[in-house]
Amino acid sequence: MRRVYIITGANGHLGNTLIRILRKTEVEIRGLLLPTEHRKERENIHYFHGDVRDTDTLSSLFEGLSDAEVIVIHTAGIIDIAGTVSSQMYAVNVEGTRNIVKLCQEYGVKRLVYVSSVHAIPEKRWSVQREVHHFSPEEVVGGYAKTKAEATQLVLDAVSEGLDAVVVHPSGIIGPYDSSGNHLVQMITDYIRGKLPACVRGGYDLVDVRDVAAGCIAAAEKGRTGECYILSNRHYEIREVLGMVREYGGGRRLPTLPIWMAKAAAPLLGWIAKKRHRRPLYTRYSLYTLHSNDKFSHEKASRELGYHPRDLVQTIQDTIRWERGRRMTAN
Repeated sequence: MRRVYIITGANGHLGNTLIRILRKTEVEIRGLLLPTEHRKERENIHYFHGDVRDTDTLSSLFEGLSDAEVIVIHTAGIIDIAGTVSSQMYAVNVEGTRNIVKLCQEYGVKRLVYVSSVHAIPEKRWSVQREVHHFSPEEVVGGYAKTKAEATQLVLDAVSEGLDAVVVHPSGIIGPYDSSGNHLVQMITDYIRGKLPACVRGGYDLVDVRDVAAGCIAAAEKGRTGECYILSNRHYEIREVLGMVREYGGGRRLPTLPIWMAKAAAPLLGWIAKKRHRRPLYTRYSLYTLHSNDKFSHEKASRELGYHPRDLVQTIQDTIRWERGRRMTAN
């Protein structure tokens, strides 16, 4: 029986990385793009245009597959560091996931892999954080986290109704192949171009997008139904990351602001970013995140999925190489 992977958010950082990995295998790939997005098709890659908020636009993505083993990896979502739940983010992250779940049930897919986030996991301030099996928006901080928590619980509820689904929780994704505006990749490019005004004290668990993609595929193949898997790496200080970037891509040393000063300066930094036509990276919510507990254990994913994240040095080198190549092509 032929195997078909449906990838939502196919133009996103994780979505297009998944397709890069899967296209080297003998599976058929269907990628979901927004109506305004375009990507080149290949022999085993076909793109469909639609919007997860509108099920009428999604039916063609699932049709004609009655003779296939279908796996859906749902990566489509809005990542926002503003801190509040916008109506658009809720519609995409929660209602969009609800629509994908319904279609998976209607068309009898073999498995759904839902890409959640470590932000959906309620923070335990001092202990190592591991997988949990209940999620609530009331237990997490920030709009993005709240929508991912609600959507994750929605997927797990569908498992109790008979859907074969697995949840993965990536930490802070970074790496090459991004053309969708990843905030962490923007930090690297802004720094190299001299557009990052300052470094801040703090850090987060950062993981290579290729390792997350491999973890998603492993979850599709090896994950246990109804289980959650953290796809993390380890904590990296922001100044440590920028030091790697400076070594391989250049850049000047920046002042490192303590967190209290960064919070006070957030409006000014936001104004500077706006004047430079860049999104602000240091918001009150992103600064909160840099000092939250990011001690996430990926031991379960390593044991059950064979998940092993790489050192960030290689990730930074490859990201800089990719961004330079992209700029040369654009010019």
